[in-house]
Amino acid sequence: MRRGVRLFFFFIAVLFFGACGSPKTTLTRQYNATPKREFRGAWIQTVGQSRYRQMNSAAMKHYLSEMVRKLDEAGINAVIFQIRPEADAFYKSELEPWSRFLTGEQGKAPDDPSFDPLSFIIEECHRRGMELHAWLNPYRVKTNLNNPLAEHHIYWRNPERFVQYGNQLFFDPGLPENRGFICEVVRDIVSRYDVDAIHMDDYFYPYPIAGTPFSDDKSFQMYAASQGFSPSQRGDWRRNNVNLLIQQIKYTIAGTKPWVRFGISPFGIYRNKRNDPDGSDTNGLQNYDDLYADIRLWVEKGWIDYNLPQLYWETGHRAAGYTTLLHWWNAHNYQRHLYIGQDLKRSIDKNELHAKIRLSREMAFVQGNCYWYGYQILDNFEGVADVLKTDIHRAKALVPAYTHMHDGRPGAVKKLTEVFTEDMHFLTWEHAGDTTNPEAAQKYVVYRFGHNEKINVNQAENIVQVTPDNFFVLPYEGGEKKYTYVVTALDAFGNESKEKKIKVKL
Repeated sequence: MRRGVRLFFFFIAVLFFGACGSPKTTLTRQYNATPKREFRGAWIQTVGQSRYRQMNSAAMKHYLSEMVRKLDEAGINAVIFQIRPEADAFYKSELEPWSRFLTGEQGKAPDDPSFDPLSFIIEECHRRGMELHAWLNPYRVKTNLNNPLAEHHIYWRNPERFVQYGNQLFFDPGLPENRGFICEVVRDIVSRYDVDAIHMDDYFYPYPIAGTPFSDDKSFQMYAASQGFSPSQRGDWRRNNVNLLIQQIKYTIAGTKPWVRFGISPFGIYRNKRNDPDGSDTNGLQNYDDLYADIRLWVEKGWIDYNLPQLYWETGHRAAGYTTLLHWWNAHNYQRHLYIGQDLKRSIDKNELHAKIRLSREMAFVQGNCYWYGYQILDNFEGVADVLKTDIHRAKALVPAYTHMHDGRPGAVKKLTEVFTEDMHFLTWEHAGDTTNPEAAQKYVVYRFGHNEKINVNQAENIVQVTPDNFFVLPYEGGEKKYTYVVTALDAFGNESKEKKIKVKL
């Protein structure tokens, strides 16, 4: 049986036979300022951005390359890049038109026909050992009704499948054919691009407009009764529509490339305690009641691989305190990957960034953070890039392993060798890497230890590089200093091999 097929059936078995695991009682852990495994993401939104459409393809390549370099230097190991802001594309697609935020006009291609922004940024990230998570908005079609749609947009073929709400246009979430189309878009991306994850944020049913009901009467009348919902259960029906989409997307990804993850970044409040005794001690908009996003169910059922709630409030906020919500999500993670969305500007303005990251690292089930918005790191807003590089991320970190998808080890590297040439001194090794086999080596971790220093690959401070290449160029330090270098392999799920070591003199 092919490995991809075997992994797909393993994934199905996990879903049906114990996705959640047994509960744990210890909710905190000892603080570690330099964790070896930590998700460190940055959101790079394209919706509303004018910078890209002012660039030609050559300038955009330079900009994207510099973007990834700066994020890497700040310790970011996962770039969440928005590729579908308005049912359009920052990549070559036969299903949807080029984005107006890319070229200034929806449907207009880049000036260089060979340039594909998604393919380019994936390559730039992977070259540095970083991940690329492709960020999609599922339902939104227009952020403003005055925005023109390209002539081959799906709207013109099937206008009856869309709903106006306020000054925006959306796919009707109640129509099965819309779920099918969104999954077709996901399948197309996953099958053609080497993305590490598909990512969606908090936009499911639109944020409510006071006094303006969402006009889905037609689809409710068509499907609610046959799906077992009474006229008084429209909220439950809407939640079920989103549940069906999330489950269908997960199966779509698993049936295409079972190693690609699916992550959601919901609004920071699931439910308030006044609406649900098991909710958080907060008083704000709710995923479950207002956006019809039952994120807790998706985590519990294993339909998503990581949960990244947006905890953008300050500590002690009257309606939604950061610490209150951090503890709530930590206690309701069902042993899935849990990361925390951090608002950089608010955290810096309140002088809370260090404290928030420390608190997140003390939570037993929080495995990292993601920063909104990533452009502030690129611009070094209030010195934030310097703080991340020299303090918060002062040692490199590997993305947490997704052992619920595959719990194993790739084969160790072989024949780790020191090589001298006329102008280079480097290490090289043989490997069983195979891009078609997610259980094989996909990239490598290089560690360095001083002379007589104990080898401990659990110490993040010893990581010097994560790379897809099977070589590492050594520095020159006078020719007399002794070191031990260690190389390990990582598979597509983040599992690490046994180490191979070599002693060198630099």
